[in-house]
Amino acid sequence: TPPPHTTNIFQRFTNQNGIRPLLGKWVNYQLEKKIRRDQYPAPFKALETWVKNGVDNPQAFVEEARSLSELIVTDTSRNLVHVFHLQELLKSQAKKVDVKPQHVHVIGAGAMGGDIAAWCALRGLTVTLQDREARFIAPAIGRAYDLFSKRLKISSEIQAAMDRLTPDIQGKGVSRADIIIEAIFENLEAKQNLFQSIEQHCKPSALLASNTSSIPLDEINQVLQQPERLVGIHFFNPVAMMKLVEVIHGEKTSEDVLNQALAFVKQIDRLPLSVESHPGFLVNRVLMPYLMESILLLEEKIPAEVIDEAAIRFGMPMGPIELGDTVGLDICLSVAKNLTHYFGGTVPKILEEKINHKQLGKKSKQGFYRYQNGKKISRKTNFDDYDLETIQSRLILRMLNEAVACLREKIVATPQEIDAGMIFGTGFAPFRGGPLHYAENTGYKKIRDKLFHYEQTLGPRFTPDEGWNNLISSSQEEETAAA
Repeated sequence: TPPPHTTNIFQRFTNQNGIRPLLGKWVNYQLEKKIRRDQYPAPFKALETWVKNGVDNPQAFVEEARSLSELIVTDTSRNLVHVFHLQELLKSQAKKVDVKPQHVHVIGAGAMGGDIAAWCALRGLTVTLQDREARFIAPAIGRAYDLFSKRLKISSEIQAAMDRLTPDIQGKGVSRADIIIEAIFENLEAKQNLFQSIEQHCKPSALLASNTSSIPLDEINQVLQQPERLVGIHFFNPVAMMKLVEVIHGEKTSEDVLNQALAFVKQIDRLPLSVESHPGFLVNRVLMPYLMESILLLEEKIPAEVIDEAAIRFGMPMGPIELGDTVGLDICLSVAKNLTHYFGGTVPKILEEKINHKQLGKKSKQGFYRYQNGKKISRKTNFDDYDLETIQSRLILRMLNEAVACLREKIVATPQEIDAGMIFGTGFAPFRGGPLHYAENTGYKKIRDKLFHYEQTLGPRFTPDEGWNNLISSSQEEETAAA
């Protein structure tokens, strides 16, 4: 039996009746900067209980039990339990093989490639990082040192991680690596030429992986002698923060290669999601209509701050305009052009104008916002002057409609995997349980009817996907069976 907890002087001081209310106000202020009370009530309830009763008062236990009994039956609680099960679902996808690569070779030392290399080194793997010149690799090594210093703290461990990460301009690591990850710019011909060269020099057992964000694997692998070796391993930015990694399999990708890739992602402490190789895959395809709708709202003279506030009030970690700036407007344009090539539609002119003026977002200190010292400069805006509910509906409905299309096309196997992908890949409001879970709770027919309404007023981009009919029919059958 552990000994009873004894409080120190600081704990006894902060638990005094006269101190708790003052300290509680400060803690409440800090909480409100990070989360909203109506979305995540539990931390606020815990604080209120402590301020009112302290920890030594027997009534504190009664109040704590009462608060827990109220919180545990809320929608937020049920949805967050659902999110926990989604995380376990993704972890379970990597249990089919026990293969652990020891040497990773990354080609392309840009923002994504450099950070992928750093993360793999942090997780204990030997990594060689290739690019055309040393000046392209140097910034990635600097970012890696910052990551190691932040995560590891101890100087000997930081140095060990740095020793595992080796610049490799000549690409000698290709012949020794267990897995080779391509992370160059989004151009089909460039990727094909690179993989043709890699295939001639790598080990027969090496896994060939592309970090492409939108180009179908079955287009890249056409030039390979063994196209079944190619798999997509698509990380999200920032690599060290985003847990999800899409593992993309084309028609020719072998099952063994897919399973090895899933196991590798779990090995480096990320959440693998198996996704069919279609344009945009899952996350970018579902996210892009949401981002494009936000830019169309900008073209309607709605301020960026208002659009982002509408999304944040829904529960998004940041608004779509700031998200586009953070990802990079050039990357958004590239993905948008690729997806419109396959699915139709148009790219908003204002996005192309930003690129033409070299306003790429946060990395160029100006996009739809201006940035100073890495922080967004916002204008004061009276949100009451705008219809935030309509703005929010337009943004979220575009995302939900695309999610249903992906489910109908079997881009992933289940609705739960779509929810997991959007929560862990984009930060979709966790307390809502994911886009399809939210749609189910709201009512499939209600959402389809809203889409019909916007189709009439705003055009065919809101045309409900036929997958809504399948969901409505299934839901009605379940209700009939339950009755």
